[in-house]
Amino acid sequence: MKNIKGILIFTIATFALAMGCKNKENRLQMPTAITDSVAAFILKKETFNKEVSFPGEFLPLEKAEIYTKVPGYIKTLKVDIGDWVQEGQVLAVLEAPEIIANYAQNHSDVQTARSKYMGSLDAYNRTLNAAKVEGTIAAGEIERIKSQMLADSATLEAAKYRLNAYAQLKNYLIIRAPFNGIVTQRNVDPGTLVGTGNTNPILIVENNSILRLRLPVPEAYVSANVEGASVKFTVDAYPDVLFKAKLSRKSGALNLTNRTEIWEFLYVNKENQLKPGMFANAILTFYRSTPSFMVPSTAIVTNQEKRFVIQLKDGKTEWVEVRNGISVENKTEIFGNLSEGDTLLVNGTDQINTGINLNPKFQ
Repeated sequence: MKNIKGILIFTIATFALAMGCKNKENRLQMPTAITDSVAAFILKKETFNKEVSFPGEFLPLEKAEIYTKVPGYIKTLKVDIGDWVQEGQVLAVLEAPEIIANYAQNHSDVQTARSKYMGSLDAYNRTLNAAKVEGTIAAGEIERIKSQMLADSATLEAAKYRLNAYAQLKNYLIIRAPFNGIVTQRNVDPGTLVGTGNTNPILIVENNSILRLRLPVPEAYVSANVEGASVKFTVDAYPDVLFKAKLSRKSGALNLTNRTEIWEFLYVNKENQLKPGMFANAILTFYRSTPSFMVPSTAIVTNQEKRFVIQLKDGKTEWVEVRNGISVENKTEIFGNLSEGDTLLVNGTDQINTGINLNPKFQ
């Protein structure tokens, strides 16, 4: 029995030893892992032009909502909608009897005050001449006459100021055009009572000789240049005509609601074809003044933590954080700690960790 157990133990040990040698031999003969090849490209700077469409709206160069400065009735209305007017032209005349009466009363007060002052001044001058003879007039009398003359002078000046104030109110009864333009709205008729409490203007005058085309430009484009500093646009009223306008000014701040900056273009409306309030389909061509890095959009990886591209450096992967710029077709402008000549993966993914050995396959 003992011999049988010994034989079994020897057999098992021999088998285990043989298997161990076989596994060791297999490990020695196993080939090393082959490094994967991935599509890559050499980073370089490029120039680009990109056309972008924006909705725009036309505004007049100048617009005045005309209200009355004093209460009264419309006596005469000299214009209607569509009428062209010149700066200073009379648009309407108001009737306000109390203002006219106050002006007349103050005009009379000025005449009275002037007569009284002239009399005081004459008396003062005569007193001074008489006082040249010693002992003729007492010094106190001279001072009294002088004080009266000065008081009458002050009364005259106050009356003049009041008259000027009522003269200005009287001038407000005549409503004039503030600039050359066209009457686009009329809200009153002769006999209408108007005043400072009116919510609607009596007239609206607009200068449409030049129109402002305002475009909301997204944040990504506000630092780019516009080709020719101009915009091309079409309007529904003339669908077969391509218009152009020159860039005039930028607002200098972003609208916090939609993150856009207002750019204003001026269009010389020679034939009065276009009207304020029209919408335009505008096309801007953007470019950078200096070349920038343009990469395939697939090379950019965005996850919950960061936006990055995958760089191959000495055969190993590295994540490099970037900021997006302008996208052109299937490419996107990027900014980050990158240099020309760097090797980047064409198809980035956060499944490729840093420090992995990869062979670039250039396209």
